[in-house]
Amino acid sequence: MAPGIPAAMERPHFIGIGGAGMSGIAKILTRRGAKVTGSDSKESATAEALRALGATVHIGHAAGHLADDATCVVVSSAIRDDNPELVRAGELSIPVVHRSDALASLMQGLRSIAVAGTHGKTTTTSMLAVALTELGLDPSYAIGGDLAGPGTNATHGEGAIFVAEADESDRSFQKYDPEVAIVLNVELDHHANYASMDEIYDSFETFAGKIVPDGTLVISADQSGAVELTRRVRDLSALKVVTYGESETADVRVHKITPRGLTSEVTVVLNGKYLTFTVSVPGRHYALNAVAALAAGVALGIPAHNLASALGKYTGVKRRLQLKGEAAGVQVIDSYAHHPTEMTADLEAMRGAATDARILVVFQPHLFSRTQELGTEMGQALALADASVVLDIYPAREDPIPGITSTLIIDAAKAAGADVTAVHDKATVPEVIAGMAKPGDLVLTMGAGDVTDLGPQILDHLSS
Repeated sequence: MAPGIPAAMERPHFIGIGGAGMSGIAKILTRRGAKVTGSDSKESATAEALRALGATVHIGHAAGHLADDATCVVVSSAIRDDNPELVRAGELSIPVVHRSDALASLMQGLRSIAVAGTHGKTTTTSMLAVALTELGLDPSYAIGGDLAGPGTNATHGEGAIFVAEADESDRSFQKYDPEVAIVLNVELDHHANYASMDEIYDSFETFAGKIVPDGTLVISADQSGAVELTRRVRDLSALKVVTYGESETADVRVHKITPRGLTSEVTVVLNGKYLTFTVSVPGRHYALNAVAALAAGVALGIPAHNLASALGKYTGVKRRLQLKGEAAGVQVIDSYAHHPTEMTADLEAMRGAATDARILVVFQPHLFSRTQELGTEMGQALALADASVVLDIYPAREDPIPGITSTLIIDAAKAAGADVTAVHDKATVPEVIAGMAKPGDLVLTMGAGDVTDLGPQILDHLSS
């Protein structure tokens, strides 16, 4: 057995290996010496990166892609029971392992930080990964997006710390036993898996209960759902709770956030002392993410002033207000925001960073279930833009829900006074936006689906 590889992970096969969560685990296993194979629906830069590391990646799904000597098949919650490779695994009696269990096995024996919350997980995990790397601690990490600097979503480090994004969407974050856990916020989302806020709280309580004895929960003192969760877990034995935020009661209190164009200067009060550092991305929500990262690192025993300085080296994550380029005086920025809270936060961040600019949004709703439950709030968020184009719903793993379309969002946006246009043919969006945009405008491609592909195309049209 190769060093650092659980026996079941020596020859893993990943179904959907190109996904953000799946590819990260595959990369770490490959770097540890495992013989990794997998399949994905289409070619991608991620597939090529995995091949460069030594993994075998097939395009398309077929029973023949699964080798008879595979030690396990790794799946995410998005893989359906009739997938031919999953069916073949059953015929061969090859163990099927959920992505979260695979990640949990890689974290064993290391000092782990698990970053959870309805929003901000990827950014906060990335901030920690960058800062710990900058400090020479060589962490391992698994993130739901590619860092703008290193350009990868995962790595196997030689250090003692493992930082992981902890996904609540399918309750898989309950598989981890972190030394430090971060909860950024608690809101109702992922409506196909959670029917109520009570179910959400129960899930997060279970996650907090998995923190190792004498471990630390770092949690927002500002967000109402996090405050309620704090109340519920205060009685957990052997758990230290550290709150952060702008509330006067916060253990790590934000004294001031000062916007400076596309960056922010943050001053916190920690152990009675003032500490100021720079966050190299715009927006109050990103500044608060950095404070959460600071509190988590301090909980591991890292000196606060060192960590604060290192956090300033973070330059962003792909798709999190990522500048794609500029043409004809128009900047095109990509946003992963797909929940109303995220949409509002990113639009407010852009308003704060570019007060004189017109903001145009190309929004692609993500999931029928989310649109059914939150479509009105999505439309209200779009009222913060000067004008918006709304695409059809990106289904991802879901089947359509009768009567649920983008019209729900558009009607709510218009009721809120927004200038919004429906565009059903995604291929026409670059031409539509090129006709709307003027020098000095900002264009945001927004959503968790393939709307990100439109950024370069919009720039091409603006240039022509």
